[in-house]
Amino acid sequence: MKYRVLVSDPLAEEGIDILKEFADVDVNTGLTEDQLVATIGNYDALLVRSGTEVTARVIDAGAKLKFIGRAGAGVDNIDTEAATRRGIIVANAPEGNTLAATEHTMAMMLSLARNIPQATASLKKGEWKRSKFMGVELNDKVLGIVGFGRIGIEVSKRARAMQMKCIAYDPFISKERAAGLGVELVPLDELFRRADVITVHTPLIKETRHVINEKSIATMKDGVRMINCARGGIIDEQALADGIKSGKIAGAALDVFETEPPTDSPLLGLDKVIVTPHLGASTVEAQKNVSISVANQCISVLSGGPAKYVVNAPMIPAEQQALVEPYAVLAQKMGSLLIQLIEGRLESIKITYGGEAAALPNTKFITRVILKGLLDPILQVPVNIVNAEFVAKERGIRMSETTTEEAQGFRNIISITAKTDRMTESVSGSVSAPDHARIVSIGGYLTDLTPTGHVVISRHTDKPGVIGKAATILGRVNVNIAGMQVGRHKPGEEALMVLTVDSAVPADAMEEIKKIDGIHTAKHAEI
Repeated sequence: MKYRVLVSDPLAEEGIDILKEFADVDVNTGLTEDQLVATIGNYDALLVRSGTEVTARVIDAGAKLKFIGRAGAGVDNIDTEAATRRGIIVANAPEGNTLAATEHTMAMMLSLARNIPQATASLKKGEWKRSKFMGVELNDKVLGIVGFGRIGIEVSKRARAMQMKCIAYDPFISKERAAGLGVELVPLDELFRRADVITVHTPLIKETRHVINEKSIATMKDGVRMINCARGGIIDEQALADGIKSGKIAGAALDVFETEPPTDSPLLGLDKVIVTPHLGASTVEAQKNVSISVANQCISVLSGGPAKYVVNAPMIPAEQQALVEPYAVLAQKMGSLLIQLIEGRLESIKITYGGEAAALPNTKFITRVILKGLLDPILQVPVNIVNAEFVAKERGIRMSETTTEEAQGFRNIISITAKTDRMTESVSGSVSAPDHARIVSIGGYLTDLTPTGHVVISRHTDKPGVIGKAATILGRVNVNIAGMQVGRHKPGEEALMVLTVDSAVPADAMEEIKKIDGIHTAKHAEI
């Protein structure tokens, strides 16, 4: 049976054709929320652009939904929190329209500086008013870039080629990275004070809504020019209109609006405002690129793989994947083993990254992988890296994550301690090479366990005959022992036995092992 995918906004045919080779695809655009709620339950994936509002109500109605793809960058039309709660992966295609949005920003800036749309309209009316449309040069002007991500960086490259001085505000980029691009990173209030032209390239979130407002406009240079080709709502439109009317702002160019279409915007009647109907990504190349990107990610997720641009889970940059992946694989197996060793209600989980593992660039991702390994086998709700932290929090499981330089004699180590209302258990693992990971400790006892297949793990009094009796029981039920390890602190005290076996151990055999004199606990686990 094929997966079913709903495309609810216009997408380039190149992406749809790719999807059709993998899934049954329905293209049904212009749906209301009620219509979408009524139909979404039939689909495994939903692909949208900016037109469809993917609300919590829509998401909750999507009983089979596994993936929501946004053909473009902005995801403020998708309730990512609701999707995360449901374990649905939300991904976008941020690179596909980067150049289109960059070039549109540059076109708006040049048009704004030289009054090109206004002069065009005047000339077409039969007027010849050269003095009315006196412009300014961008050479040597200060360009303030609010949001220095992919598009902001590309804008800066082109602006610097025009001999503009570029300053930027972005709390998530280092000064060294910006300086390497020839851009000075400054606080937001300083950017507002210094810039001759301001362009915004941030997502629309709580912190960025109306970041340009009456108060911030008052701090700007007289004659400042403003551009928004990012998301409507970043600039307070009424404050912008008031600033233009007062002469504080020389002009503005907007491709996006708080409400689209912007029928009641106070900006539409102002001569010094240039507007376009959300055309930032509207190039043939961009639409093809984002459609193909989101289609390929959809196929990958439905096939059990990752999405390249997940927005509601930690992402691993391509250059970090080779480093992080061996730890992530080990981490999930450690979580899977640990949950099979504990008894009682899980109360808390402590994860410690030691040695080289403490310096990993994405421990947050690995922590989610651990939680997936721990929780997915025991819960009815699907647990994945998207919703793992939410599921743990929802169930009142306390989480802590720490790092330390100490690696207990290894180059790196990841340790997980789980506390229940009945016991505490721990597992530690280490990676010595990309294809060589080991579980090196269980409950504080040293091991050297390859994390795969079936194991029998017991705690017992360290005395003759205990291990032999367990082996005899396994042999009697035709379970072959592939390897054995024993860890202990002192002779004659408690020891840990780990038997690697070639097949599952019948439940009655495990019960018999538990009854051996000297055995304290015994568990069968499949990693």
